[in-house]
Amino acid sequence: MFGSVARFRSLLIPALSTRFSTTTSPATAISNTMSASRHSKVVIVGSGPAGHTAAIYAARANLKPVMYEGMLAGGIAAGGQLQTTTDVENFPGFPSGILGPELCERFREQSERSGTEILTETISRVDLESRPFKLWAEWTDGPDDAPAITCDALIIATGATAKRLFIKGEDAYWQRGMSACAVCDGAAPIFRGKPLVVVGGGDSACEEAMFLTKYASEVYLVHRRDKLRASDIMAKRALAHPQIKPVWNKTVVEAIGDGDLLTHVVLKDTVTGEESQLATSGLFYAIGHVPNTSFLGGKVTTDSTGYILTQSGTTLTNVPGLFAAGDVADSRYRQAITAAGSGCMAALDAEKYLAEIESEEHISAKV
Repeated sequence: MFGSVARFRSLLIPALSTRFSTTTSPATAISNTMSASRHSKVVIVGSGPAGHTAAIYAARANLKPVMYEGMLAGGIAAGGQLQTTTDVENFPGFPSGILGPELCERFREQSERSGTEILTETISRVDLESRPFKLWAEWTDGPDDAPAITCDALIIATGATAKRLFIKGEDAYWQRGMSACAVCDGAAPIFRGKPLVVVGGGDSACEEAMFLTKYASEVYLVHRRDKLRASDIMAKRALAHPQIKPVWNKTVVEAIGDGDLLTHVVLKDTVTGEESQLATSGLFYAIGHVPNTSFLGGKVTTDSTGYILTQSGTTLTNVPGLFAAGDVADSRYRQAITAAGSGCMAALDAEKYLAEIESEEHISAKV
Protein backbone atom coordinates (compact mmCIF):
# COMPACT_ATOMS: atom_id res chain seq x y z
CA MET A 1 0.00 0.00 0.00
CA PHE A 2 3.01 2.23 -0.17
CA GLY A 3 3.17 4.47 -3.22
CA SER A 4 3.43 8.12 -4.07
CA VAL A 5 3.14 10.00 -0.79
CA ALA A 6 2.61 13.28 -2.61
CA ARG A 7 -0.26 11.83 -4.64
CA PHE A 8 -1.71 10.27 -1.48
CA ARG A 9 -1.75 13.64 0.28
CA SER A 10 -3.11 15.44 -2.78
CA LEU A 11 -6.09 13.11 -2.79
CA LEU A 12 -6.69 12.91 0.95
CA ILE A 13 -6.60 16.59 1.87
CA PRO A 14 -8.98 17.87 -0.86
CA ALA A 15 -11.32 14.95 -0.18
CA LEU A 16 -11.52 15.82 3.49
CA SER A 17 -11.91 19.55 2.90
CA THR A 18 -14.65 18.92 0.34
CA ARG A 19 -16.37 16.43 2.64
CA PHE A 20 -16.58 18.84 5.54
CA SER A 21 -17.43 21.86 3.42
CA THR A 22 -20.40 20.11 1.77
CA THR A 23 -21.91 18.42 4.79
CA THR A 24 -23.70 19.81 7.79
CA SER A 25 -21.49 21.65 10.26
CA PRO A 26 -21.33 20.36 13.84
CA ALA A 27 -23.26 23.37 15.13
CA THR A 28 -26.01 22.98 12.52
CA ALA A 29 -26.10 19.24 13.09
CA ILE A 30 -26.62 19.82 16.80
CA SER A 31 -29.45 22.23 16.16
CA ASN A 32 -31.14 19.93 13.65
CA THR A 33 -30.75 16.85 15.85
CA MET A 34 -32.18 18.51 18.92
CA SER A 35 -35.23 19.72 17.03
CA ALA A 36 -36.68 16.31 16.19
CA SER A 37 -35.83 12.65 15.81
CA ARG A 38 -36.24 10.84 12.52
CA HIS A 39 -36.75 7.19 11.61
CA SER A 40 -35.16 4.86 9.08
CA LYS A 41 -35.65 1.19 8.37
CA VAL A 42 -31.88 0.63 8.32
CA VAL A 43 -29.06 2.63 9.84
CA ILE A 44 -25.42 1.82 9.13
CA VAL A 45 -22.78 3.04 11.57
CA GLY A 46 -19.35 3.09 9.96
CA SER A 47 -18.02 3.92 6.52
CA GLY A 48 -15.30 1.50 5.49
CA PRO A 49 -15.68 -1.25 2.87
CA ALA A 50 -18.09 -3.16 5.14
CA GLY A 51 -20.34 -0.18 5.77
CA HIS A 52 -20.47 0.97 2.16
CA THR A 53 -21.07 -2.52 0.77
CA ALA A 54 -23.93 -2.90 3.24
CA ALA A 55 -25.26 0.49 2.16
CA ILE A 56 -25.15 -0.40 -1.54
CA TYR A 57 -27.00 -3.67 -1.03
CA ALA A 58 -29.54 -2.15 1.35
CA ALA A 59 -30.22 0.74 -1.02
CA ARG A 60 -30.69 -1.62 -3.96
CA ALA A 61 -33.24 -3.48 -1.82
CA ASN A 62 -35.15 -0.19 -1.51
CA LEU A 63 -34.54 0.02 2.24
CA LYS A 64 -33.42 3.67 1.99
CA PRO A 65 -30.47 3.26 4.40
CA VAL A 66 -28.97 6.10 6.39
CA MET A 67 -25.23 5.94 7.04
CA TYR A 68 -23.43 7.71 9.86
CA GLU A 69 -19.92 7.78 8.47
CA GLY A 70 -18.36 9.43 11.51
CA MET A 71 -16.51 12.70 11.84
CA LEU A 72 -12.91 11.82 12.72
CA ALA A 73 -14.23 8.98 14.87
CA GLY A 74 -11.28 7.50 16.72
CA GLY A 75 -9.09 10.18 15.19
CA ILE A 76 -9.45 8.71 11.68
CA ALA A 77 -11.29 10.28 8.75
CA ALA A 78 -14.45 8.67 7.40
CA GLY A 79 -13.48 5.53 5.55
CA GLY A 80 -11.47 4.04 8.38
CA GLN A 81 -8.08 2.37 8.09
CA LEU A 82 -8.02 2.71 4.30
CA GLN A 83 -7.78 6.48 4.73
CA THR A 84 -4.34 5.99 6.32
CA THR A 85 -2.92 3.86 3.49
CA THR A 86 -1.32 4.69 0.18
CA ASP A 87 -1.37 2.07 -2.61
CA VAL A 88 -3.97 -0.67 -2.19
CA GLU A 89 -2.84 -3.51 -4.45
CA ASN A 90 -4.91 -6.44 -3.19
CA PHE A 91 -8.47 -5.19 -3.82
CA PRO A 92 -9.95 -6.78 -6.98
CA GLY A 93 -10.67 -4.57 -9.95
CA PHE A 94 -7.61 -2.35 -9.72
CA PRO A 95 -4.72 -4.13 -11.47
CA SER A 96 -2.46 -1.09 -11.10
CA GLY A 97 -3.48 -0.47 -7.48
CA ILE A 98 -5.42 2.44 -6.08
CA LEU A 99 -4.77 4.88 -3.27
CA GLY A 100 -6.66 4.22 -0.05
CA PRO A 101 -8.42 7.62 0.12
CA GLU A 102 -9.40 7.34 -3.54
CA LEU A 103 -10.91 3.90 -2.96
CA CYS A 104 -12.85 5.28 0.02
CA GLU A 105 -14.19 8.09 -2.11
CA ARG A 106 -15.34 5.64 -4.76
CA PHE A 107 -17.11 3.57 -2.10
CA ARG A 108 -18.88 6.73 -0.95
CA GLU A 109 -19.88 7.82 -4.45
CA GLN A 110 -21.37 4.41 -5.21
CA SER A 111 -23.30 4.34 -1.94
CA GLU A 112 -24.81 7.75 -2.65
CA ARG A 113 -25.57 6.85 -6.25
CA SER A 114 -27.41 3.75 -5.00
CA GLY A 115 -29.61 5.90 -2.77
CA THR A 116 -27.87 5.94 0.62
CA GLU A 117 -28.14 9.09 2.71
CA ILE A 118 -24.74 9.75 4.29
CA LEU A 119 -24.33 11.92 7.37
CA THR A 120 -20.90 13.06 8.55
CA GLU A 121 -21.65 12.58 12.23
CA THR A 122 -20.41 10.15 14.87
CA ILE A 123 -22.85 7.95 16.76
CA SER A 124 -21.78 8.02 20.40
CA ARG A 125 -24.63 6.30 22.24
CA VAL A 126 -27.37 3.78 21.48
CA ASP A 127 -30.41 2.29 23.19
CA LEU A 128 -30.74 -1.30 22.04
CA GLU A 129 -33.40 -2.29 24.55
CA SER A 130 -36.14 -0.19 22.95
CA ARG A 131 -37.87 -0.90 19.64
CA PRO A 132 -37.16 0.83 17.40
CA PHE A 133 -33.49 1.28 18.29
CA LYS A 134 -32.46 4.78 19.36
CA LEU A 135 -29.17 6.39 18.35
CA TRP A 136 -27.56 9.61 19.59
CA ALA A 137 -24.95 11.61 17.74
CA GLU A 138 -21.85 13.17 19.24
CA TRP A 139 -22.42 16.52 21.01
CA THR A 140 -26.13 15.76 21.46
CA ASP A 141 -25.98 12.59 23.51
CA GLY A 142 -26.92 13.88 26.95
CA PRO A 143 -29.64 12.30 29.09
CA ASP A 144 -32.14 15.00 28.09
CA ASP A 145 -31.31 15.03 24.37
CA ALA A 146 -33.62 13.41 21.85
CA PRO A 147 -32.04 10.65 19.75
CA ALA A 148 -30.70 11.70 16.38
CA ILE A 149 -32.49 8.83 14.68
CA THR A 150 -34.41 5.62 15.34
CA CYS A 151 -34.27 2.49 13.23
CA ASP A 152 -35.68 -1.01 12.87
CA ALA A 153 -32.41 -2.64 11.85
CA LEU A 154 -28.90 -1.52 12.76
CA ILE A 155 -25.68 -2.51 11.02
CA ILE A 156 -22.47 -1.90 12.97
CA ALA A 157 -19.44 -1.52 10.71
CA THR A 158 -17.18 0.65 12.85
CA GLY A 159 -14.02 -1.41 12.36
CA ALA A 160 -11.04 -1.88 14.63
CA THR A 161 -8.17 0.53 15.15
CA ALA A 162 -4.63 -0.82 15.08
CA LYS A 163 -2.64 -0.10 18.21
CA ARG A 164 0.37 2.12 17.65
CA LEU A 165 3.19 3.31 19.89
CA PHE A 166 3.31 6.87 18.49
CA ILE A 167 7.07 7.02 18.87
CA LYS A 168 9.21 9.97 17.87
CA GLY A 169 9.28 10.25 14.08
CA GLU A 170 6.15 8.13 13.59
CA ASP A 171 4.10 10.96 12.12
CA ALA A 172 6.82 11.61 9.56
CA TYR A 173 7.27 8.00 8.44
CA TRP A 174 3.84 6.44 8.86
CA GLN A 175 3.05 4.67 5.55
CA ARG A 176 6.54 5.64 4.44
CA GLY A 177 8.10 2.55 5.94
CA MET A 178 5.87 2.15 8.98
CA SER A 179 2.66 0.10 9.01
CA ALA A 180 0.36 -1.94 11.21
CA CYS A 181 -0.48 -4.57 8.60
CA ALA A 182 2.21 -6.82 7.14
CA VAL A 183 -0.28 -8.70 4.97
CA CYS A 184 -1.53 -5.43 3.49
CA ASP A 185 1.81 -3.73 2.93
CA GLY A 186 4.60 -6.30 3.15
CA ALA A 187 4.82 -6.99 -0.59
CA ALA A 188 5.53 -3.34 -1.45
CA PRO A 189 8.73 -2.83 -3.50
CA ILE A 190 10.38 -0.72 -0.80
CA PHE A 191 10.48 -3.77 1.49
CA ARG A 192 11.73 -6.42 -0.92
CA GLY A 193 15.15 -7.78 -0.07
CA LYS A 194 15.49 -5.38 2.87
CA PRO A 195 15.78 -5.90 6.65
CA LEU A 196 12.43 -5.39 8.38
CA VAL A 197 11.28 -5.03 11.98
CA VAL A 198 8.14 -6.46 13.60
CA VAL A 199 7.20 -5.16 17.04
CA GLY A 200 5.28 -7.54 19.29
CA GLY A 201 5.47 -10.86 21.04
CA GLY A 202 2.13 -12.58 20.47
CA ASP A 203 0.74 -14.90 17.82
CA SER A 204 0.02 -12.01 15.45
CA ALA A 205 3.61 -10.80 15.67
CA CYS A 206 4.92 -14.28 14.92
CA GLU A 207 2.52 -14.69 11.99
CA GLU A 208 3.43 -11.32 10.51
CA ALA A 209 7.15 -11.95 10.94
CA MET A 210 6.83 -15.27 9.10
CA PHE A 211 4.77 -13.64 6.36
CA LEU A 212 7.41 -10.96 5.83
CA THR A 213 10.16 -13.56 5.32
CA LYS A 214 8.72 -14.01 1.82
CA TYR A 215 10.02 -10.57 0.92
CA ALA A 216 12.61 -9.43 3.48
CA SER A 217 16.31 -10.25 3.66
CA GLU A 218 15.77 -10.76 7.39
CA VAL A 219 13.09 -9.96 9.95
CA TYR A 220 13.90 -8.64 13.41
CA LEU A 221 11.23 -9.61 15.94
CA VAL A 222 11.49 -6.96 18.65
CA HIS A 223 9.95 -7.79 22.01
CA ARG A 224 10.14 -5.96 25.31
CA ARG A 225 10.65 -9.16 27.30
CA ASP A 226 13.04 -12.12 27.07
CA LYS A 227 10.35 -14.56 25.99
CA LEU A 228 7.51 -14.44 23.48
CA ARG A 229 3.96 -14.51 24.86
CA ALA A 230 2.75 -16.31 21.74
CA SER A 231 1.43 -19.86 21.89
CA ASP A 232 4.16 -22.48 22.08
CA ILE A 233 3.62 -23.72 18.54
CA MET A 234 3.69 -20.21 17.03
CA ALA A 235 6.74 -19.20 19.06
CA LYS A 236 8.65 -22.33 18.02
CA ARG A 237 7.83 -21.81 14.35
CA ALA A 238 8.95 -18.20 14.40
CA LEU A 239 12.14 -18.75 16.35
CA ALA A 240 13.08 -21.74 14.19
CA HIS A 241 12.83 -19.72 10.98
CA PRO A 242 16.30 -18.90 9.64
CA GLN A 243 15.30 -15.38 8.53
CA ILE A 244 13.72 -14.33 11.83
CA LYS A 245 16.04 -12.85 14.43
CA PRO A 246 14.60 -12.20 17.90
CA VAL A 247 15.62 -8.98 19.62
CA TRP A 248 14.93 -9.45 23.32
CA ASN A 249 14.30 -6.86 26.03
CA LYS A 250 13.99 -3.99 23.59
CA THR A 251 11.39 -1.37 22.75
CA VAL A 252 11.31 0.90 19.72
CA VAL A 253 11.50 4.55 20.75
CA GLU A 254 12.20 6.45 17.54
CA ALA A 255 11.86 6.20 13.77
CA ILE A 256 14.63 7.75 11.67
CA GLY A 257 14.66 8.27 7.92
CA ASP A 258 16.10 10.24 5.04
CA GLY A 259 13.13 12.61 4.83
CA ASP A 260 11.33 10.35 2.41
CA LEU A 261 11.48 6.78 3.74
CA LEU A 262 12.35 5.01 6.98
CA THR A 263 16.01 3.92 7.27
CA HIS A 264 16.61 3.16 10.98
CA VAL A 265 14.85 2.66 14.29
CA VAL A 266 16.17 3.46 17.76
CA LEU A 267 15.86 0.64 20.28
CA LYS A 268 15.91 1.03 24.05
CA ASP A 269 16.98 -1.82 26.31
CA THR A 270 14.26 -2.48 28.89
CA VAL A 271 16.85 -3.73 31.40
CA THR A 272 19.80 -1.34 31.07
CA GLY A 273 18.09 1.65 29.44
CA GLU A 274 20.79 1.82 26.77
CA GLU A 275 19.80 2.92 23.28
CA SER A 276 21.04 1.63 19.93
CA GLN A 277 20.17 1.99 16.26
CA LEU A 278 19.03 -0.76 13.91
CA ALA A 279 19.01 -0.32 10.14
CA THR A 280 15.66 -1.24 8.61
CA SER A 281 13.44 -0.30 5.70
CA GLY A 282 10.23 -1.24 7.45
CA LEU A 283 8.66 -1.22 10.89
CA PHE A 284 5.46 -3.20 11.41
CA TYR A 285 3.40 -2.94 14.57
CA ALA A 286 1.81 -6.24 15.63
CA ILE A 287 0.62 -5.25 19.08
CA GLY A 288 -3.09 -5.73 18.59
CA HIS A 289 -6.23 -3.85 17.55
CA VAL A 290 -9.02 -2.12 19.44
CA PRO A 291 -12.50 -2.83 18.02
CA ASN A 292 -14.62 0.32 17.99
CA THR A 293 -17.50 -0.93 20.11
CA SER A 294 -17.42 1.21 23.25
CA PHE A 295 -20.45 3.29 22.14
CA LEU A 296 -22.62 0.16 22.30
CA GLY A 297 -22.56 0.32 26.09
CA GLY A 298 -21.83 -3.36 26.64
CA LYS A 299 -25.25 -4.44 25.35
CA VAL A 300 -23.82 -6.53 22.50
CA THR A 301 -21.97 -9.76 23.24
CA THR A 302 -18.26 -9.53 22.45
CA ASP A 303 -15.20 -11.67 23.00
CA SER A 304 -12.65 -10.85 25.70
CA THR A 305 -10.97 -8.24 23.50
CA GLY A 306 -14.14 -6.43 22.43
CA TYR A 307 -14.86 -7.95 19.01
CA ILE A 308 -18.57 -8.46 18.40
CA LEU A 309 -19.57 -12.11 18.34
CA THR A 310 -21.85 -13.21 15.51
CA GLN A 311 -23.69 -16.43 14.82
CA SER A 312 -21.58 -18.73 12.67
CA GLY A 313 -21.87 -17.95 8.97
CA THR A 314 -23.99 -14.85 9.54
CA THR A 315 -23.75 -11.28 10.81
CA LEU A 316 -26.45 -11.83 13.45
CA THR A 317 -25.60 -10.81 17.02
CA ASN A 318 -27.23 -11.53 20.36
CA VAL A 319 -29.49 -8.50 19.80
CA PRO A 320 -32.27 -9.21 17.26
CA GLY A 321 -32.12 -6.63 14.51
CA LEU A 322 -28.49 -5.69 15.13
CA PHE A 323 -25.88 -6.95 12.67
CA ALA A 324 -22.08 -6.66 12.74
CA ALA A 325 -19.87 -6.46 9.65
CA GLY A 326 -16.21 -5.95 8.91
CA ASP A 327 -13.29 -5.70 11.28
CA VAL A 328 -15.49 -4.89 14.27
CA ALA A 329 -16.41 -8.59 14.24
CA ASP A 330 -13.26 -10.00 12.66
CA SER A 331 -10.16 -10.46 14.79
CA ARG A 332 -8.55 -12.82 12.30
CA TYR A 333 -8.51 -11.55 8.71
CA ARG A 334 -8.99 -7.78 8.96
CA GLN A 335 -8.81 -7.18 5.20
CA ALA A 336 -10.76 -4.72 3.06
CA ILE A 337 -12.10 -7.46 0.82
CA THR A 338 -13.32 -9.67 3.68
CA ALA A 339 -14.93 -6.61 5.27
CA ALA A 340 -16.76 -5.85 2.02
CA GLY A 341 -18.05 -9.42 1.85
CA SER A 342 -19.42 -9.29 5.37
CA GLY A 343 -21.05 -5.94 4.57
CA CYS A 344 -23.03 -7.68 1.83
CA MET A 345 -24.01 -10.40 4.33
CA ALA A 346 -25.18 -7.81 6.87
CA ALA A 347 -27.43 -6.07 4.35
CA LEU A 348 -28.97 -9.37 3.25
CA ASP A 349 -29.46 -10.44 6.87
CA ALA A 350 -31.07 -7.09 7.69
CA GLU A 351 -33.36 -7.30 4.64
CA LYS A 352 -34.53 -10.78 5.70
CA TYR A 353 -35.08 -9.61 9.28
CA LEU A 354 -37.20 -6.65 8.19
CA ALA A 355 -39.22 -8.83 5.82
CA GLU A 356 -39.98 -11.25 8.67
CA ILE A 357 -41.08 -8.39 10.94
CA GLU A 358 -43.37 -6.96 8.25
CA SER A 359 -44.83 -10.40 7.64
CA GLU A 360 -45.55 -10.90 11.35
CA GLU A 361 -47.15 -7.46 11.58
CA HIS A 362 -49.31 -8.21 8.55
CA ILE A 363 -50.48 -11.49 10.07
CA SER A 364 -51.19 -9.80 13.42
CA ALA A 365 -53.24 -7.12 11.70
CA LYS A 366 -55.45 -9.74 10.11
CA VAL A 367 -56.10 -11.60 13.35
